[in-house]
Amino acid sequence: VQLQASGGGVVQAGASLRLSCVVSGRSTSTYNVGWFRQAPGKEREFVAGITWSGENTYYGDSMKDRFTISRDNIKNIVDLQMNSLKPEDTAVYTCVARFRLAGVLTFTDYEEYTLRGQGTQVTVSS
Repeated sequence: VQLQASGGGVVQAGASLRLSCVVSGRSTSTYNVGWFRQAPGKEREFVAGITWSGENTYYGDSMKDRFTISRDNIKNIVDLQMNSLKPEDTAVYTCVARFRLAGVLTFTDYEEYTLRGQGTQVTVSS
């Protein structure tokens, strides 16, 4: 099973980007999925998470009004729509996943996830 994140780029403040995480090798519906980000010199930060069914979503405090996580289990994709981007959103964004029957998941702890994809760079200029 592999995760592949894409959709990053360089945008100006106020713009939008849509990141996608493609799960290959197994159905996406078997995984809870999260997004984390890490900027140079900063700690990794929880961005958003979504349960395997898509019924529940979770967001970091600074993203909940601007970012939306969603999933399409038929296409095996989890998307992160990011609106009103700010320079402080500049970071490498990584999607992660954990098998839905692997026990309780807080979503906000990076170490809980067993699958991690390569990151995609998001750069927001002022």
